[in-house]
Amino acid sequence: MKNKVLVVDDEQSIVTLLQYNLEQAGFEVITAMDGESGRDLAENESPDIMILDVMLPKLDGMEVCKQLRQKKILIPILMLTAKDEEFDKVLGLELGADDYLVKPFSPREVIARVKAILRRAQVTKEETSEKVDKNESIQIGELKLVPEQYEAYFNEELLELTLKEFELLLYLARNKGRVLTRDQLLSAVWDYDFAGDTRIVDVHISHLREKIEKDSKKPTYIKTIRGLGYKLEGQKEND
Repeated sequence: MKNKVLVVDDEQSIVTLLQYNLEQAGFEVITAMDGESGRDLAENESPDIMILDVMLPKLDGMEVCKQLRQKKILIPILMLTAKDEEFDKVLGLELGADDYLVKPFSPREVIARVKAILRRAQVTKEETSEKVDKNESIQIGELKLVPEQYEAYFNEELLELTLKEFELLLYLARNKGRVLTRDQLLSAVWDYDFAGDTRIVDVHISHLREKIEKDSKKPTYIKTIRGLGYKLEGQKEND
């Protein structure tokens, strides 16, 4: 079975370039020229990955990404942005994008990124099936994670997490008690070199604390280990 790639860009030349090269690399390709059409294809055609331009008519790429994640459509998303466009990579990743590329880019680079993202997605599925039975969950204090459903609960209330927030929390939970550096977290959760921009990790940790800590200024779950990184701890019995 060929992996299906959805390409969404309003520049016909880019769509044609990507479609040709992706098909030559063995992918099935479907395309859209605006955000609304791209969102609808993502919902109805079940692509394995989406290449999504930031600046689009009808709905911009950020909004498309946001709407898909709100509907729990978790296909990997590679975002495209022009060099002179304002693009907040942290915001893009917070909304659920998996990676981004700045135009102009080479088709070879796009294909390499697509293969890397798909490879990581497959590894994640295999690890989940190997390590976690369908109904098995991870319980740490008032925090409960259900990996198979990509759901997390705190105090029995479902948390509204982006895909990356969930993956980061799951990685911390599976390594409970271990000190993890920011670079380790970047590599494990984002799986590519992000030019040492560990601010992405800090932003996601901050957002998680707001959702699972009673006092995000005095965290009892996700602890900062100064000069090293973070670790997730179970609450002490007297907490």
